[in-house]
Amino acid sequence: MPGRIRDEDVELVKERASIEDVVRDHVTLTRAGTGRLKGLCPFHDEKTASFTVRPGHGRWHCFGCNEGGDVISFVMKVDHVSFVEAIEALAGRFGVQLRYEEGAAHDDGAHGRRRRLMEAHRVAEEFYHDTLLRSADARTGRDFLRARGFDSAAAARFAVGYAPRTGSALVAHLRAKGFDEDDLVLAGLVGRSARGPYDRFRGRLVWPIRDITGATVGFGARRLFDDDRIAAKYLNTAESPIYKKTAVLYGLDLAKKAIATTRRAVVVEGYTDVMAAHLAGIESAVATCGTSFGADHVATLRRILRDDSAGPPARTVFTFDGDAAGQKAAMRAFELDQKWASQSYVAVADGGQDPCELRLSGGDAEVRRLVEEAVPMFEFAVRTTLAAHDLDTAEGRVTGMRAVAPIIAGIRDRALRPEYTRTVAGWIGVEVEQLNDIVTHTPTRPAGRGDLGGRTGPTRLRAAGVPTGRSGGGSGDWA
Repeated sequence: MPGRIRDEDVELVKERASIEDVVRDHVTLTRAGTGRLKGLCPFHDEKTASFTVRPGHGRWHCFGCNEGGDVISFVMKVDHVSFVEAIEALAGRFGVQLRYEEGAAHDDGAHGRRRRLMEAHRVAEEFYHDTLLRSADARTGRDFLRARGFDSAAAARFAVGYAPRTGSALVAHLRAKGFDEDDLVLAGLVGRSARGPYDRFRGRLVWPIRDITGATVGFGARRLFDDDRIAAKYLNTAESPIYKKTAVLYGLDLAKKAIATTRRAVVVEGYTDVMAAHLAGIESAVATCGTSFGADHVATLRRILRDDSAGPPARTVFTFDGDAAGQKAAMRAFELDQKWASQSYVAVADGGQDPCELRLSGGDAEVRRLVEEAVPMFEFAVRTTLAAHDLDTAEGRVTGMRAVAPIIAGIRDRALRPEYTRTVAGWIGVEVEQLNDIVTHTPTRPAGRGDLGGRTGPTRLRAAGVPTGRSGGGSGDWA
């Protein structure tokens, strides 16, 4: 474990870090008298500026929400990071060499390596994006984006890029910039073979994966060509000292402000879905990176949603494809529902369209409608499970009750179980007492692990009474 950052280095960070420069990244500041600046608070909605900065004292304060502190506390709050993460980010930005109390596990070698890996990713991101815009080789990539309604402005907003097919272009570019080959291999940007180093991604569209502060830590790459020797549709950066796929959410750097402000997160399934959602006005959309939504993702979103704070509960909306894989993903997410106070919802579009497809067929309004009309996760889980049973028969109703009983028994708030039991009994068409007896004698286990009985796409969901969205028309042009 890394040791504690030395107190004198923390103080040096505070001294070197310009609170005015840091705050201006997030707030438009104007002069408000001698030694004071003011702007609209980034932490709550307001129409009259009550957020003040005193550069000479290194302090900020909001008279509206009564929050305040130094440059470190500002970074912690605005980027939703820990004290150590804030210190390290500021140290890297303002050129402070950090020392740690215990051992050398996190000394200049490790800290310097992290900076080098992140800088290599930044340069790679610029290279990929410039290649997408300017290279004739990237036409297939541009056509792919255009066909999905994304123009050059959208590509620039999300820094989408293209990895040349040569297999050596990025290696050559990064070497010319002075990067060490060992660092590039460790970062996952470059691989090694008997013939020498080669580009990890070749002939693919690439999306930069950024941490919550906006630093690029990896890439997701989409297959474009039939002769690509790697059959997988998507490749993602292997885990490295700066990238852990179970802890990163694509688009979080862009979505964190909207998530914190609205206390609503929208979890979609892919990179183009995040793009479509943001362009449609759902700016709180994020996606996992080649892995299922898990406990680390819950912990990340809880911190931003202020999931344990007083007031109305936060909301998390999951959008899933209507096929069997999408339904399984939804039920895995339901298993995690007990881990946070946030109210979970599920949105499945008509015809099983994902947000990118829905934006093409129905326009931005239909993407917004999909999210607004999401159904509670509990209802989705129960109705999805019931869709596998013929509730018009006595046998089907009995097997349906047995199938949903573990879901009801697993509800964390025992006070809600009677009400849910009554509601579900009405959906099935049985007496409350009959279902309650089965629930009472059902061992509690993680909800959602029951057999869904095969494919439960939109048609079957509609038959079970689950809203599945709408469709329409629309597209975009590449500039």
